[in-house]
Amino acid sequence: MNNKKILEVAKQVIEIEEDALQNLLDSLDRNFLEAVRLIEKCKGRVIVTGVGKSGIVGKKIAATLTGFGTPAIFLHPSESLHGDLGIIQKDDVLIAISKSGESDEFHILIPLIKRWGIPVIAITSNPDSELARESDIVLLVKIKREACPYDVAPTASTTAMMALGDALAIAVAEMKNLKLEDLAALHPGGAIGKKFWLKVEDMMLTGKEHVPIVNEEASMKEVILEMTTKRGITSVVNNKGILRGVITDGDLRRLLEKTSDIFKFKAKDVMTTNPKTITKDELAVAAARKMEYYGITALIVINEEGKPIGVIHLHDLMRARVV
Repeated sequence: MNNKKILEVAKQVIEIEEDALQNLLDSLDRNFLEAVRLIEKCKGRVIVTGVGKSGIVGKKIAATLTGFGTPAIFLHPSESLHGDLGIIQKDDVLIAISKSGESDEFHILIPLIKRWGIPVIAITSNPDSELARESDIVLLVKIKREACPYDVAPTASTTAMMALGDALAIAVAEMKNLKLEDLAALHPGGAIGKKFWLKVEDMMLTGKEHVPIVNEEASMKEVILEMTTKRGITSVVNNKGILRGVITDGDLRRLLEKTSDIFKFKAKDVMTTNPKTITKDELAVAAARKMEYYGITALIVINEEGKPIGVIHLHDLMRARVV
């Protein structure tokens, strides 16, 4: 195959899987809502099971549910019939994944689970399968064809099942009102952990040599000197040290567009009032998001009295790979 043909094959695969995801999007209905509510109310764990490629997808769904605050484990259907059924408890919910819905292991496993009174959610492409008939809730994954050239190997179907699992996990997390701090507690390691555990206090600059502060009555000469030595920004405070505003390079440029005689002004005449600030106990990633949202590159860190105690810069967050 030449390069052009290789790219054509790759694009065709992606287009088929994109179509599968669109079909999934269009098919979400009350069954999905019932599944989300059932999982959200589950007092035990979510047991996810599947064979072959469906099993691999099941492991990912279990991991995603757990990562978003819903305890879940993967149970191999074959092993479940040889002792591992002891994993399942009366308050659990089972998610069974099978494209055909006719996996041999499920012929034994699902009826057993049903006798114990454990609700079963099926993820399948076959609404007439035994799995679908035996389950309490059926989530259909309809695809026109697999991306495999022979329309056999699970490709588009597993992509759609994976996306459905993500949708379930995140929808349940939203129902549980999972907060950023909760997510942080579940991901303490690696790059994700750094984003979630690193606080503003860990990244902000402190001390007179780093924190830019001028009084609101300060001259523009004082303002420019403070900004020049402290990375292009200064906070403006009143006589009690309470933050009243900030002055940035942008404020100076806008002032110069209006007049060349900038030294007749005082800090209070030029400052931006009601500036965006942050506290030291907030997450560093929250500071980064605030800066990106408002299109600014630094935030003044204030204490509970509204006094500047530090400054945090976007470039420092980028170097720490928080952004």
